[in-house]
Amino acid sequence: MRTAVLALFWGSGFLWIRIALQHGLTPVQITVLRAALGAAVLLLLACSARQRLPRGGALWRRLAVAAFFCNALPFLLTAYGERSVGSGTAGVLHATTPLWSLLIGLALGTDRTTGTDRTTPLRLTGLLLGFAGVLLILAPWRESGGISTPGALALLGAAASYAVAFAHMARALAGTGTAPLALSAAQLTAAAGLSAVALPAGGPLNPFSGFSGADPVGLAAVTVLGVACTGLTFHLNYRLIATEGPTSAAAVGYLLPVVSTVLGALVLGERLTVRAVAGTAVVLAGVFLVKHRPKPRTVVPLLTD
Repeated sequence: MRTAVLALFWGSGFLWIRIALQHGLTPVQITVLRAALGAAVLLLLACSARQRLPRGGALWRRLAVAAFFCNALPFLLTAYGERSVGSGTAGVLHATTPLWSLLIGLALGTDRTTGTDRTTPLRLTGLLLGFAGVLLILAPWRESGGISTPGALALLGAAASYAVAFAHMARALAGTGTAPLALSAAQLTAAAGLSAVALPAGGPLNPFSGFSGADPVGLAAVTVLGVACTGLTFHLNYRLIATEGPTSAAAVGYLLPVVSTVLGALVLGERLTVRAVAGTAVVLAGVFLVKHRPKPRTVVPLLTD
């Protein structure tokens, strides 16, 4: 039940972003409000749990890096990408994060399984399969009917940014001694501050160009996005890991594209094509192979006389 609720909250985020964009909010506004509202929720939860925010400049600098790559940058890229890409496709492209994690690990030589794990060929197959699915969805060979290239690249950039963030967080934030809820609250607070720096930006992302024209639907959408799909989702994810283990939490990743695609079709009327459905299946198959870890073989000793 918790897995389903978490998948619904997390996967519906793409829907709320799309609605907020359609009702007068800009990508920068969505990013700032999402981070600020999510931080407010986590700060309240941390306060109620009597968890203190981390102290020390060194830890906050590491948190700032995590906040940039895990929150501020991907939040902005996702909102920018969804200006021209449907919410369902956005969810599928976000699901490529494990593929980017493996690719970055191979490029930097930091992937722990390379050359030592018997599943390496399987994971490499998954990597190729996953990106083949992305190509099938984007259909760059089609002159019409394909996915917007700038929007798709922004969404893929968001997925890659999450991969960079996870690698950094595993090295820099693990074992700090700070409670996870307080650490998450601090990270989203830093993300809100970093996002606010972009508020005076000009050009197509100028946040002051249409805030006064944002209607109640847009403001309600970004409120749900920040409170439920960001703040509560962070909290539920940690609770799920603590109570049911990382395997259940990882399973949510396979449900996100399904949730985003179904909601996009039902609520926004986004058209599902055979190519998009096939591409989604190929991407998920690739992600499964990349994340798959078979159980170690049990060696049964032979009985001898």
